[in-house]
Amino acid sequence: MTAVVAVSILLSLLLPLSLSCPKGCVCDGRAKVVDCRGRGLYDIPRHLQPDTLELHLQDNRIRGLGSMAFRDTPLLRVLDLSNNSITSVSPSTLLGLRGLQRLSLASNALRELDRRLLGPIRSLSHLDLSHNSLTGLPGAMGESLRNLSQLGLAHNRLQRLDKSLLENLEGLGHLSLRGNPWRCDCQVIGLKLWLETFLFRGGVVDEVSCSQPEEMKDKDLQNVPYQLFHSCMTTSYNYLFSNIHHLESDRSNRGHTHGNTHGPLGMGEGYGGGGSGLPECEPKQRPRPVNLRHAIATVIVTGVVCGIVLMMMLAAAVYGCAYAALMAKYQRELKKSEATSKGDHGSADEKEPLENAIA
Repeated sequence: MTAVVAVSILLSLLLPLSLSCPKGCVCDGRAKVVDCRGRGLYDIPRHLQPDTLELHLQDNRIRGLGSMAFRDTPLLRVLDLSNNSITSVSPSTLLGLRGLQRLSLASNALRELDRRLLGPIRSLSHLDLSHNSLTGLPGAMGESLRNLSQLGLAHNRLQRLDKSLLENLEGLGHLSLRGNPWRCDCQVIGLKLWLETFLFRGGVVDEVSCSQPEEMKDKDLQNVPYQLFHSCMTTSYNYLFSNIHHLESDRSNRGHTHGNTHGPLGMGEGYGGGGSGLPECEPKQRPRPVNLRHAIATVIVTGVVCGIVLMMMLAAAVYGCAYAALMAKYQRELKKSEATSKGDHGSADEKEPLENAIA
């Protein structure tokens, strides 16, 4: 009887342990790590402990990620799904993983990602999306990438990146962009400007090798002089810097005429109603390097000087108004005193004839 009880207790202790680790996986109960790499899995394993912190599923045959695929492990910090065959990811796949810090979806067959994928996740520091077929990233996803320190986008099909996405990468330190067919036309100036700021802050980036147009093929965007984008007067974010460069280069090229009457970009056709989108930027024959920081410094100094002049004008206006008010008050008081003195003299003159008549 005692032996039966002992066996029952032992089974009751071992049964949860056997259910907590999926078949074929290796589980570390102390570190709360589940390693299922290279097990030929077609789906996310079940029977995972809810306190699991790391889940390694790389080198399997997973093809898709459904809604709330990791609802059994809400405390996940590290999730590695690299080197699978994933073609689709549900917008709610990661729902509930608020503390996720590292996510790898590298070496899959992803063509796009939904803007809701990362949802309320704000703690993500490492995101690897390299070696896929992504043609872009939604700008709205940037809200979840503010704390990102490393981003891998190498070897995809990216031609440009959304401006709103770039502006949200405030804490980024390392960026991988190599192996993408970057289209170095007018619309890539925003990326070039952002990269210069990123590098100035101490960030690390590999390369942005242009594939189009043909004249810029295999050139690193970081080394392409701004004069090649001389006529790309796009709106808002890029216009000011492009215009500064235009004025500086125009000063040095004054008197030089170009053979093409439509301009280097064929603007007679591109900016009208018949073109489709913005024109490509054709390179100049004699590109000259331009110091962008010098141009920015010029704008800053001009702004400071204008600000000082404006403050001086404002101070002069305030002084003038105050002086005019004081003078007006003085004039009113002076007129009032004069009127009072005249009234006193008038009453005295009327009193004197009356006294004479009585006498």
